[in-house]
Amino acid sequence: MDGDLAGTQATEVIGMAFVQVIEYESDRPADVRALSEEWGQQQLSNAPARLTVAEDRERPGHFVMVAEFDNYEQAMAHSAQPETGRYAERMRSLAKGEPRYVNLEIVQREL
Repeated sequence: MDGDLAGTQATEVIGMAFVQVIEYESDRPADVRALSEEWGQQQLSNAPARLTVAEDRERPGHFVMVAEFDNYEQAMAHSAQPETGRYAERMRSLAKGEPRYVNLEIVQREL
């Protein structure tokens, strides 16, 4: 092998990063966006390294929130904060039905 990796993707081995995905439906997209922007501006301790809120293009009103943390323990500390609980309740009030939570340990990421 000559060391030429052109055309290949780099792979990053992750040190137990953690991602929480929350899916929910809402017929109040403007309120969801406003609350998400408000939440994103708060600087809480143990905040996610990255927070993404997206709306499904094929299913308007279907939202997915992706919160990326350094590790599971940081995510649980963040979840235990009263501000996080209040935000979750406000978001739940905008949702139709209960949100779906998916908790993921990141084992590999393509760069």
